[in-house]
Amino acid sequence: MLPALFRATILSLTVCATALPAAAQPTSWPEKPVRVIVPYGAGQGADVLMRLIANELQKGLGQPVVVENKAGAGGNIGMLAAAQSKPDGYTFLLGTNATNAANEFLYPNMGIKPASDFDAVALIGILPSVLTTTEPNLPTNGIAALVAQAHTQPGALSVGLPSTTAIVVLAQLNKSAQTKLQGVRYKASGQALTDLMGGQIPLLIDTVTASRAHIASGKLRALGLTSSKPSDVLPGVKPIAEQGVSGFNVVGWDGIFAPHGTSPDILKKMSTLLRQATEQPDTRRKMIEIGVEPLYLDSQAFDAFVKTERNVWGDIIRTNGIAID
Repeated sequence: MLPALFRATILSLTVCATALPAAAQPTSWPEKPVRVIVPYGAGQGADVLMRLIANELQKGLGQPVVVENKAGAGGNIGMLAAAQSKPDGYTFLLGTNATNAANEFLYPNMGIKPASDFDAVALIGILPSVLTTTEPNLPTNGIAALVAQAHTQPGALSVGLPSTTAIVVLAQLNKSAQTKLQGVRYKASGQALTDLMGGQIPLLIDTVTASRAHIASGKLRALGLTSSKPSDVLPGVKPIAEQGVSGFNVVGWDGIFAPHGTSPDILKKMSTLLRQATEQPDTRRKMIEIGVEPLYLDSQAFDAFVKTERNVWGDIIRTNGIAID
């Protein structure tokens, strides 16, 4: 669900030297470690990505980048902690399509407003999900076989859903393919993968980050990617859209946000450092290895992108009547 990229209008910002006392000017930022809140658990895809990016960021910042995990409530706990932090340039959020686009339509009492409580800093990557199976009758790139089986056995096949993104992917797949696959929700990937490989569920929608090693070992077979085009993150696996479900495209993303009111100078510097980090050949290679396609957008382009994504994810959630219990 990645719309055409935006060419945002570049705004000229004139800052009067007398507008702030000298001590408040961010010219020496940062003077201490910078914290990035990851609203998911240690070892999950977002955490792995942020720690990789943090290693490059701190070279440019000249200060340590501390990754702090605050998981729970679909990412809302970490979001709340970031939103309530001082907008002084020392706290950032690794936000996702779930936390900053979908959750406001799933959780009626979030306690925060992503659109107004955060300033966009930079998009750093997009994440296709992958539908995997252990069913012996479903081959690699076997979406057509899955759809045919689902039509003959409506409601009989269950799919593990360890994330908000997975919940939305399944709803859209059922609508697009006119199937009735049944979702089984999990709090995280670990238990879902255990149940899939143990035969408790036949199918799983998850990140490439979580699934890749098990696909490579042969324990799982990849039926299809949720992106509209093939991806370097999982070579040889066809998109669902190329296997009879025309137009299917539901893709996650990761980006950096700051508490609203953070200095534009700090946002610009952080965005530039993130661009430099994602341009490093070794970093790009490692991002692809963990299932993330590097894609940079600066603050203004990312802000426009998030506004569009919020509408897209909101429309899918409302149309399909998706709710979080």
